[in-house]
Amino acid sequence: MSDDLTTGLRELAESAEQVPPLSGAGIRHLAQRRRRRRRTITALGGTAAVAAVALALVLNLGGSGAVRQDVPAKRPTSAPTRQPAPDVEVDLSSRRLVAGGRSMPLSSGLARTPTPTGRMTVVSRDPVTVVTGAVVGRPHDLRYKVPWVIRLRADDGTTTAVFGMITDETVPGVYDFTSGWIGLRTADAKWLYDRLPTGSVVDIKGHAPAAPAWPTPST
Repeated sequence: MSDDLTTGLRELAESAEQVPPLSGAGIRHLAQRRRRRRRTITALGGTAAVAAVALALVLNLGGSGAVRQDVPAKRPTSAPTRQPAPDVEVDLSSRRLVAGGRSMPLSSGLARTPTPTGRMTVVSRDPVTVVTGAVVGRPHDLRYKVPWVIRLRADDGTTTAVFGMITDETVPGVYDFTSGWIGLRTADAKWLYDRLPTGSVVDIKGHAPAAPAWPTPST
């Protein structure tokens, strides 16, 4: 309790014990003094109560000696984004290309010029393209017109293509001898070309089997 409050209470008690005879004006003066003392006591008591509440709030909100509880972080509720299913799946190990429920034999790159793998996107399509002989397993200095070319590109810039291997229809599914492109039989290449627009997704996996390459044919 504060000193002012104690003093006020003591004076009030003493005045109650010894009340000298007073005139009417004196009695009124004494009553006014007592009212002022009561207001002072009430004000001091209210101040003390406010101070106590403030102290309690400080302690509860993390003041000295308070214990704080950390709220655990919320776990993400959304599932990780899944890649869409590819439009075409290429398995170099089995020499097969699957699209629209159709499985087609293929010929991929030689050991020294392997076909790149991974997820790729169709970036362009050409009904006929001129390529070097290396693309179709022929001498490099020759040029050939190959049909139904579908060009593919990966996010890292790697490129390859699917095309119709007109130089030898018996090669797809049996031997690998391209420069890294994926060769199909002409009819299969046209079927795929007609159904695979730009922006389609192609997944290429595996690697060419360890088998002897098709002998380089004579010109």
